Amino acid sequence: MSDLIVRALPLYGLPEGTPLTLLNRSENETWRAGPLVLRLHRQGYHTGAEIASELDWLTALQGLPGLRAVRPVAGAKGLVTELDGRFIVAFAPIDGQELQPGDELSRHFAPLGEITARLHLHARQWTPPSGFTRKRWDVETILGPKPHWGHWRQAQGLDPQGADLMHRATDHLARRLQDYGTGPEVFGLIHADLRLANLMVDDHGLTAIDFDDCGFGWWAYDLAAALSFIETDPRLPDLIARWCEGYVRIAPLDPQDRAMIPALIFLRRVLLTAWLSTRADSDTAQSLGGPAYTQGTLELAEAFLSDGLSAFRP
Repeated sequence: MSDLIVRALPLYGLPEGTPLTLLNRSENETWRAGPLVLRLHRQGYHTGAEIASELDWLTALQGLPGLRAVRPVAGAKGLVTELDGRFIVAFAPIDGQELQPGDELSRHFAPLGEITARLHLHARQWTPPSGFTRKRWDVETILGPKPHWGHWRQAQGLDPQGADLMHRATDHLARRLQDYGTGPEVFGLIHADLRLANLMVDDHGLTAIDFDDCGFGWWAYDLAAALSFIETDPRLPDLIARWCEGYVRIAPLDPQDRAMIPALIFLRRVLLTAWLSTRADSDTAQSLGGPAYTQGTLELAEAFLSDGLSAFRP
């Protein structure tokens, strides 16, 4: 049990002895603490200003029609608490349960497309407060020499033949993305991690949680993130079509964005392959990582080079 979480309880008006349950250990630790959910941030990843900026956006999203998003809760020190150089934030709990790969995902992906479009419309129109700062998710920070989540060369079970394949595939991918560009018509403030585990579902629909990786990236990357860890699922073409169907009910989806969806799915897979190796202590890595995941990435790399993952084109 984290001593820091125990020490944070009175700062959120919670009495000593409040029941604590570790919900997840991924990029951060997430704890249920009585009536609140507390997130203990991984040391050295986000700065205090970046965390405050995440919560600025989340606060601005509260009450947005057609969108339900997790609500930050302030403590005695404000929305961001610092203890011994570590950051803690609190959220109101969410009803329902996480989406799971075994669920009937097809019926959820059109609503997810709508939610994503509403997030993007808000981001395009919103004026962030002074000092707003979030990470970029682009060619340099995902495929460059010092990427945020580690390099794909660290992937478990990657042999020299596989490394050569990945080198060729990611070089081609980088060229595609550089041609796509980062102009405001294709790139802006996104959630960047709308995967199944960050979507709560109840009788009223979906709620988006965990904006910890929100930042500046390609709009269509939010679809790629939604397909995290299920990239080889045979349902993927249908899920992509349903997401696009929901998105265009709310906002336009330009042909250039549609055309880049397969490349962005592969980009996300490469990013996760690196992350699973550099975050081997996480629950996610222990359940999904290893050489088998790397092998799946190599199969996608081969398909990306041969036909651009044509099966994923909406």
